[in-house]
Amino acid sequence: MRALRSLLMHGAAGVVIAAGLAQSAAAQEAEVIHWWTSGGESAAVKVFAEQFEEAGGTWVDNAVAGGVNARTAGINRIVGGDPPTAMQFNTGLQFDEVVGNGFLRDLEDVAAAGNWRDVLPEAIIKATTRENKFYAVPVNIHGQSWLWYNNEVLEQAGVEPPSTYEEMLEVGPKLKDAGVVPMAFSGEPNWERFLFNSVMLAEGGSDLYLDVLGNKNIEAVQGEDFRKVAETFGELRDLVDEGSPGRKWNDATNMVITGQAAMQVMGDWAKGEFIAAGMTAGEEYGCTILGGDDKGGYMMGGDVFVFPQTDDPAEQEAQEKLAELMMAPETQIEFNKKKGSVPVRLDVDVSSMDICAQKGMAALRDPERQIPSDNFLTSPDMYGSLQDVITEYWNTPSMDVETFVENYASAMEAAS
Repeated sequence: MRALRSLLMHGAAGVVIAAGLAQSAAAQEAEVIHWWTSGGESAAVKVFAEQFEEAGGTWVDNAVAGGVNARTAGINRIVGGDPPTAMQFNTGLQFDEVVGNGFLRDLEDVAAAGNWRDVLPEAIIKATTRENKFYAVPVNIHGQSWLWYNNEVLEQAGVEPPSTYEEMLEVGPKLKDAGVVPMAFSGEPNWERFLFNSVMLAEGGSDLYLDVLGNKNIEAVQGEDFRKVAETFGELRDLVDEGSPGRKWNDATNMVITGQAAMQVMGDWAKGEFIAAGMTAGEEYGCTILGGDDKGGYMMGGDVFVFPQTDDPAEQEAQEKLAELMMAPETQIEFNKKKGSVPVRLDVDVSSMDICAQKGMAALRDPERQIPSDNFLTSPDMYGSLQDVITEYWNTPSMDVETFVENYASAMEAAS
């Protein structure tokens, strides 16, 4: 069970709603463990719960702050013989060990009835199936390499919205002169890793990103393009404020919302915070896919729900109905409007969604721009090891790039 313990050590963010469930849902109860506790996240979960209850079921909400804590709570419940109806994971490899230990039921019948393979991106199918069976319901796609900015702050500073990290570094001094923090940042290890990966994709390109994280190519890590990424990442320290260490991601988003900071690099779950604050994309705030709206790689993250094994027929039926509702087209639209993400289904009409969601979906519909996040590509052990190296570099400005490259390559070799 060592790998299971490792699984509990790393995590991140995202999900849920309903439409048109059969009346047979009456009296069904579904306890759902998740980690959505911020304003935007809570609003999204509430929509899901309301829809399930409108269909006649009873939603039992079990929100546990923090991804690691929520996953630990769910796994402990499963091991202890009292599993929830459903529990949240991030899209990717996080639930491998739970599947391997036989704790989860497969959803292949529900998936086949709903033609999931016909409407999902290939990378999402790969991330949610094991041995060609679905073991998780993907509920959204979170673009992870977004720049969010306060339009009024940029205008007052006379700055055009940047679309690359180099442009962000160029406008940083002007924003400082205007009395604002150039880049709001959450100085926690997972967000430091997150930022590094975003720089690698936007500045190094998808080939480098996939060669390093997908192929585990040590020669690519030792190459000039990777060194340039490391240099740019280090230079971004100049854009953050002294209060960033330990700050929560949504507190950093609030700095942009309130005009204390000009911009933030964060996944599109941050948009849920702007929405909860009553702001409109394209008006009070803007968004850019780093690397360029029309060409930047769309780093795909997201959230899934898994369903523990149970012998209770009523519980099984509730699980199947939850899986069905999570993938329903109407549910996908309404939930993701609240969550800030985009639908996981490529066949839905997103014209009613905001301009950021429409940019994201346009990118996703180009297979060349569908870039899996590190959760898809690396085991929790490996990305945990790489995260430690990235965090040490970010918090040690005196460390030179060569040392960081050596440490990164060593961590990758050791975890392979």
